[in-house]
Amino acid sequence: MTLDTLPIGGSGVVADITGSPSDRQRLGEMGLISGTPVKVVRVAPLGDPMELHVRGYNLSLRKKDAASILVSD
Repeated sequence: MTLDTLPIGGSGVVADITGSPSDRQRLGEMGLISGTPVKVVRVAPLGDPMELHVRGYNLSLRKKDAASILVSD
């Protein structure tokens, strides 16, 4: 499943990141690398962006970017 499909309060572990090398690098610099636990804190009223809890901080991420992140339970 992809990160953008997790419900509010749902969590998972980053399994892989698809997309261009520059997108993977940018997301990796934000702390989203394989094996990282991630939790959906909230979603904006219109559905974009979503707020995630990653490595002790909250990160806002566009749904388009979240769709390129594969997560496992």
